Amino acid sequence: MMPIHLFNGFTCDARWPSRLKTGMVCLLVESDQGLVLIDTGPGLEDYANPHAMLKLFRGITKLAWDPREAAVHQVRQMGYAPEDVRHIVLTHMHFDHCGGLPDFPWAAVHVHRREYEAFTGTMRRWTDMAYIQRHIAHDPNWVLYEDGGENWYDFSAIRLPFTPEMWLVPLHGHSQGHCGVAVKLDKGWFFHAGDAGAVYNHETPAWLIRLVLGPHDARLRQFMRQHPEVVLSNSHMFPEWFEHKVWDSPDHNRSRGHPA
Repeated sequence: MMPIHLFNGFTCDARWPSRLKTGMVCLLVESDQGLVLIDTGPGLEDYANPHAMLKLFRGITKLAWDPREAAVHQVRQMGYAPEDVRHIVLTHMHFDHCGGLPDFPWAAVHVHRREYEAFTGTMRRWTDMAYIQRHIAHDPNWVLYEDGGENWYDFSAIRLPFTPEMWLVPLHGHSQGHCGVAVKLDKGWFFHAGDAGAVYNHETPAWLIRLVLGPHDARLRQFMRQHPEVVLSNSHMFPEWFEHKVWDSPDHNRSRGHPA
């Protein structure tokens, strides 16, 4: 049995091209230290009182705008209590990835130190507008990480203190401290690469991917081809992904031609 549960934490479809539909990948991992939530999606306060970035997104994209997508509701739907979520691991701290932090104020929040410092420091690049300060107003219990010379496959990586085995994989670029997260499965791995690439998207030009997502897309695509035992996801995936018809298939690498 896989130690992870996967859900869509934020439906965000393109207005053009209208066929481009995506949901945001959030993972709930059953660990030896309670549930570990990887990225949160927007939180309850975001739906009740949307901040400026969400208002902008509602104008330029098609949002489901359904509070039932909030992680705290989806955790309950899976049969857990929100208090069972003891740890949250963030790929990065843009509003659509950490907006749900206030819904789990007791949880320890694990993130790369560079990302925390970018969030709490002065704005250095245009993507820093996606940092919304109220998401950490409850003063979370931070657990910060720095590169320490270890590796997961051929990626520099930081071992997280959980069983099953989990790694924080620095993939800086989309944000200053952006990371992927790798989780050991019974057979192989699940590698959530966050917003470091768009490996299922065969239409967006490479220069635009580099501008918005960072420099790792080509390497991630190559890694995916070379390692069929690793299920790789980006943050924003096509709807079929969430129906468990692709990623949990033993032939999942041959199902990867769908644009996302």
